[in-house]
Amino acid sequence: MNTETINELIHILDLEEIEKNYYLATSPNEGWQRVYGGQVIGQALVAASRTVPEDRRAHSLHGYFLRPGDTTIPILYSVDRIRDGKSFTTRRVVAIQHGRPIFNMSISFQTLEDGFDHQFPMPDAPAPDSLKSERDLRDEWLASLPEKPTDWVSSERPIEMRPVDPVNIFQPEKRQPQQMCWMKAKNPLPDDPRLHQCVLAYLSDWSLLDTATLPHAVSFTQNNMQMASLDHAMWFHRSFRADEWLLYVQDSPSASGARGLNRGLIYDQRGVLVASAAQEGLIRIHD
Repeated sequence: MNTETINELIHILDLEEIEKNYYLATSPNEGWQRVYGGQVIGQALVAASRTVPEDRRAHSLHGYFLRPGDTTIPILYSVDRIRDGKSFTTRRVVAIQHGRPIFNMSISFQTLEDGFDHQFPMPDAPAPDSLKSERDLRDEWLASLPEKPTDWVSSERPIEMRPVDPVNIFQPEKRQPQQMCWMKAKNPLPDDPRLHQCVLAYLSDWSLLDTATLPHAVSFTQNNMQMASLDHAMWFHRSFRADEWLLYVQDSPSASGARGLNRGLIYDQRGVLVASAAQEGLIRIHD
């Protein structure tokens, strides 16, 4: 992994301001049929952050995916400055392509304050350095397949995932709807805390929806599976760096009506709970 790939991630999140409250973003060509959901979440958070004073940081976001994103054209982000209060600032962001909204998100920012402090403890997990990377695991799984997908499998990504109990996405087996993985940006990032929040938002969508498929031994790699994020929420609890290992503890309490609900707790290596996430996604199987 070279610095060009991580610079590409920073470039993806560095939106062009074309008019007050309007920002333009691009998508990388990673072989996907639609824009990766985490990219849109991260870019929307960047757009909102550009309109908020530096002394305020995002503490929560709630977004809805409305249409698939087109990877071949830019995305326009429109920011609505809903409220500027003494402690909290609220923004609404709409992502637009082909003249239609593809995503909307509300974000709340807060000044840094002291207060009561408690958290769930981090579960036991092997150290990330003792685990194989997601890329290495996929190479091993692909070796046993007669026909090998290319594009999205072989493309270089600016993030690194190390599953604690890997699931073979090409030959899934039934298991409990729980999983853990370590994740981080592959190379050092600038010190801007807001950038680290945006990168974590990018990371948070990577494996969350897959959790709901685990009890059913299905995978997004199957031709008869249709999977898509429907909504996504995050809460930022404490300071962190997205270029240092973070443990993503995920579970799926329910799947029904062609939808799966997924939750995640994100810890740093010291065991500090830095963020939480929740997502409902479409999980539809075709005959």
